[in-house]
Amino acid sequence: MAKYMIIDGNRVEFNDEPNILALVRKAGIDLPTFCYYSDLSIYGACRMCVVEDQWGGIIASCSTPPKDKMEVKTNTPKLHQHRKMILELLLAAHCRDCTVCDKNGKCRLQELALRFGIKTVRFENKTEEMELDTSSTSIIRDPGKCILCGDCVRMCHEIQNVGAIDFAHRGAKMVVSPAFNKKIAETNCVNCGQCAAVCPTAAITVKSDLKEVWKAIYNPKKRVVVQVAPAVRVALGEEFHMKAGENVIGKIVAALRRLGFDAIFDTTVGADLTIMEESKELLKKLESGDSKYPLFTSCCPGWIRYAETQHKELLPYISTCKSPMEMFGAVIKEHFKGLDSSEGVETISVAIMPCTAKKFEASREEFKRNNVPDVDYVITTIELVKMIKEIGIQFEELDPEAPDMPFSLYSGAGVIFGVTGGVTEAAVRRVVADKSPKALKDIEFLGLRGMEGVKVCELPMEESVVRIGVVSGLANAEALIEKIESGEEHFDFVEVMACPGGCIAGAGQPFSHKEEKNARATGMYKADKVSQIKRCEENPLMLSLYNGLLKHRTHELLHVSYRKED
Repeated sequence: MAKYMIIDGNRVEFNDEPNILALVRKAGIDLPTFCYYSDLSIYGACRMCVVEDQWGGIIASCSTPPKDKMEVKTNTPKLHQHRKMILELLLAAHCRDCTVCDKNGKCRLQELALRFGIKTVRFENKTEEMELDTSSTSIIRDPGKCILCGDCVRMCHEIQNVGAIDFAHRGAKMVVSPAFNKKIAETNCVNCGQCAAVCPTAAITVKSDLKEVWKAIYNPKKRVVVQVAPAVRVALGEEFHMKAGENVIGKIVAALRRLGFDAIFDTTVGADLTIMEESKELLKKLESGDSKYPLFTSCCPGWIRYAETQHKELLPYISTCKSPMEMFGAVIKEHFKGLDSSEGVETISVAIMPCTAKKFEASREEFKRNNVPDVDYVITTIELVKMIKEIGIQFEELDPEAPDMPFSLYSGAGVIFGVTGGVTEAAVRRVVADKSPKALKDIEFLGLRGMEGVKVCELPMEESVVRIGVVSGLANAEALIEKIESGEEHFDFVEVMACPGGCIAGAGQPFSHKEEKNARATGMYKADKVSQIKRCEENPLMLSLYNGLLKHRTHELLHVSYRKED
């Protein structure tokens, strides 16, 4: 006989629901929460999700498993007063400059205060004003807006294995902070921004480069060229009431033209270049017989930073390929170099990315030539949304447009870079000898697809078998590295993405749960399916670049070393 609970007088059956909160939501009741996030451990700190049992006891629904025939109420005078009191106390110690807050309109505290009809706060704010931490190139910390929900701490520790921030002090003096009150840039932070993604208020936000980008667009002596990352196309539409996963790249191009960008390209061209170069490295490694460590991918700057701070022994085994953004950034600057001098303008290269770590990557000395960065500014998907809304563009009504020549051809293999396993699938398409449609279909079922944090598969190649690992989320990467170093596992090739699910779930994207992430992944694969070019080597633009702009310059423009001299 099925187990059930009585929730607000209604019988609700349960099977594998982990807690009462999940069962309450199954019953169609939206219990408010601050500290509950399904991908993280249960913390139970905010007490907003409490319910009342049949004896009048108050229990936290997020940390209590369902019990057969248990009765609870979610709406009683006691619970209503309890939740309002929590909100008032949080607001009493919170910055109230809502109109100029970066999270205005999307703040969970603001949302619940409105929901519970809180118009005034009875308590005086005696909290000391705390300094803004703007040291990072990727995020901003505003301790005055922190509600101590712990989401950022658990994300940084549990999912990313970084631990750059934690709780400090006790009682009324408790804060979330780096150790010894350091600036975040002084820690081992990898700039992934996942802390900002789960923060319900604006205690941690993505650092914006919009002011500088607008200034460049409005300057007649600047040619502002923009590239758009693959993952942006399946997420941006969500902010304009479109379905998650809907491919809106044509509308994005149209919007960028109206915003005033002078040339619009797709970073997928850079992804094709990456596979052209990275596949060579993989084949060279397989021929060498070096089996101590696999070849690790180099597309994700969060992963690169993690290796630099926690696994320097792996740096010699990370691909020397620049990321697609930086490869394409170098190509763009070189392409316009001659025109700049003849037309008396300066090319400003902007990249629209799903990732906050790309801001850090663009600022690295390794990606500057003659002290000039190949990518001048990185803005996130959400920053682009703000630009579109600021100008008043009706995004939903835009007719799709195509990117500009000469960089408008790319492969479906490059498009799927935005989802975990996509880089590896693109590389496999390149290195396998069989290029038939059947072989392409077989690769789909190799085990590279799916949103699992760790995937392992084997690729038969002539007389050998290539063992491949795909991980997303740095805690998963750490677990895999430990197995490699202990000899428990052997791989020839490992793809690492810092964000769980890959770039589609980057911190610069609209906030998402598993359903949206899955829909975005589906959208990426649909875009690949309708692409006429399936492999990077089939892209005629690659031949043109290698015989032209890149001739005798591939190492200079497309490769980098992260190894520092002792």
